[in-house]
Amino acid sequence: MIDPRILRDDPDAVRAAQRRRGESADIVDELIAAEQVRRTSIASFEAVRGEQKNLGKLIPKAQGEEKSELLARTKELSQQVKDAEAAQAQAAETFDRLMKSLPNLASEEAPEGGEDDFVVLETVGTPRDFAAEGFEPRDHLELGQLLGAIDTERGAKVSGARFYFLTGVGAQLELALTQLAMSKAAAWGFVPVIPPALVKPSAMEGTGYLGQGSGDDVYYLEKDDLYLVGTSEVPLAAYHSDEILEAESLPRRYAAFSPCYRREAGSYGKDTRGIFRVHWFDKVEMFVYTTLEESYAEHERILAWEKEWLDGLELPYRVIDVASGDLGLSAIRKFDCEAWIPTQGKYREVSSTSNTTQFQTRRLDIRVRGEEGTAPAATLNGTLCAMTRTVIALLENGQQADGSVRLPPALHPYLGEVLRPLA
Repeated sequence: MIDPRILRDDPDAVRAAQRRRGESADIVDELIAAEQVRRTSIASFEAVRGEQKNLGKLIPKAQGEEKSELLARTKELSQQVKDAEAAQAQAAETFDRLMKSLPNLASEEAPEGGEDDFVVLETVGTPRDFAAEGFEPRDHLELGQLLGAIDTERGAKVSGARFYFLTGVGAQLELALTQLAMSKAAAWGFVPVIPPALVKPSAMEGTGYLGQGSGDDVYYLEKDDLYLVGTSEVPLAAYHSDEILEAESLPRRYAAFSPCYRREAGSYGKDTRGIFRVHWFDKVEMFVYTTLEESYAEHERILAWEKEWLDGLELPYRVIDVASGDLGLSAIRKFDCEAWIPTQGKYREVSSTSNTTQFQTRRLDIRVRGEEGTAPAATLNGTLCAMTRTVIALLENGQQADGSVRLPPALHPYLGEVLRPLA
């Protein structure tokens, strides 16, 4: 959640941030009113509780009628204290609920608008001209079937729509990407992690993945009261929950490999062919704990590492500055890297990085201890390699007329130079 002092000292800044997101600013007035009720309830509770304590000191010294009156007043105060305490708890719960529904303050540097109002920051590489090469490109599913790499029919038979098997060189390609990505991240100073893919509700709420309707996309196991994560950002963010980190230990950088599960509830009928939009995929995710002041430079560093990764895979791509209305609940700014997908004739997201500042750490109670005391840490996340989409981009961009696929040199040690169709 945001710093309550911003709401108190500069509510217009919060209203402006809401407008940048395309959201109603009415919640600001609701929060101001709820904060006033909360403060009043605290004062009321402290007043009656203070009187109760004072009476407790007077009763042993009182005699006769005076003592009887004090005892009678004590009984009255006892109920008043209970009522005031209940009112205080209710006011605090209301304020906390409203605060948790308020998104992070979208950066003024993010372009305003919705999903289609992003700004292209950079375009790298040139898409191949398949017509000039004399053949029509196949899509990733057809290539995957020729190579014996992707089996969606049996995926649907076993698990339902939007599930798949990676087989043969398909499985080898994901394993190669995983090893390469984790090795790269380690070289950049990230600690490799394999986190749990099931987390408690507190971890989901703490990272903002149960807000703004995003809960519709998550898988929940009611019997166990656990969630399947849609990204390892969630367990990595909760990793240091309820801890105080020493300033000299920052930045703390982690790179996690994990399966990710998403219902894709809002994408009915979209990208149903192949493995572009699926209910389960594997991913290597980068996550950083730092200070608020350092978070902005760290955001640029993460983006640079993601670009280095895509450069190494020799994929044509572009970098976009995501519009404020398309940001998730916790991010103030987000950059997406989108690879060119030949058969779709457009760039599609394969990685991204978000600066969530102190939004998650205030919820998860993660603080940094420095010379001037403690303050909430800042967190950032960045997808280095979403496996299925990266596989798609590699297959389609590297394909040859005979159905074989040329791989970038970075993957040659794992799979050789060319993936060839099955005989």
